[in-house]
Amino acid sequence: MDDMLIQVGSVLASTLRLSVPLLFVALAGLLAERSGVVDLGLEGKMLAGAFAAGAAAALSGSVMLGLLAAIGVCIVLALVHGFACVTHRGDQVISGVAINMVAAGLTVVLGIAWFQTGGQTPTLASEQRIGALVPALAEPLGAAQAHGGFLGGLIGHGLFSHNALVYLAFAAVLGVWFLLERTRLGLRIRAVGENPAMVDAAGVSVPRLRYTALLFGAVLCGLAGAYLSMAQNANFSPNMTAGRGYIALAAMIFGRWRVLPTLGACLLFGLLDAMAIRLQGVALPGVGEVPVQLIQALPYLLTVVLLAGFIGQAVAPKALAKPYVKER
Repeated sequence: MDDMLIQVGSVLASTLRLSVPLLFVALAGLLAERSGVVDLGLEGKMLAGAFAAGAAAALSGSVMLGLLAAIGVCIVLALVHGFACVTHRGDQVISGVAINMVAAGLTVVLGIAWFQTGGQTPTLASEQRIGALVPALAEPLGAAQAHGGFLGGLIGHGLFSHNALVYLAFAAVLGVWFLLERTRLGLRIRAVGENPAMVDAAGVSVPRLRYTALLFGAVLCGLAGAYLSMAQNANFSPNMTAGRGYIALAAMIFGRWRVLPTLGACLLFGLLDAMAIRLQGVALPGVGEVPVQLIQALPYLLTVVLLAGFIGQAVAPKALAKPYVKER
């Protein structure tokens, strides 16, 4: 029984850890799209943030500088996206795709130029990474031995073995929900995504609100990138985001542009990813060993299924992807 609880706790811990980058980026996309701006550049921002965090931490030895570098780079990319789409009313989809392409290429080029390691950053030492708040609980067996099978394996390792960014991601869920549902700024962001002309008529700047939403999202993307290269992994590697930005968009659509359902969708993707890792090399009764490639494709297959099944049913903000032209 204790072994089963340890395994359940390990899957729970993996689910939470794998959900974190999706959750940060999905919340960033939700803020942008509730303000009326399509942000397909989430993937590129997260990738650029991961490179900036890994490079800055490796060069400076400072975790804080790595975090600040990731957030700073994502803010710059958000301003570029806003300048193209909000200020000059360009095509939001093209701008987002361009950011993804630039980030995918530039991170590799800079990685090769700066570190000569095939686009990767140097491996970070333990003091340069974001470690678990309670290291004793990081390993399920050690947690179980230290605190008992149930408390250690399920509760201790499953819920309390994580680093600060994991808890910050779930705190961000409450923060974004409170912002959108309980504050004047959140009301204006939601309004500008539905009827920007009404907001403008009330004397509130539409571009300022959309830039604000993009900048809030940039901070979240930076945290997601830093998590990938400084917490979940020990360095940056090319294209390490592996489509998580698009999966986060699918989670947001599945959550119907609402915070708590989006959280549930991200946890679902995280659970599927955790189970895919556990099923590698496992032989199922009557089926045999499932091919690793099929298991690794499960999160992406679920993305396609959710988009095909729900994108027509979910009601997006009415002004989404529509540049606002101020009436004279």
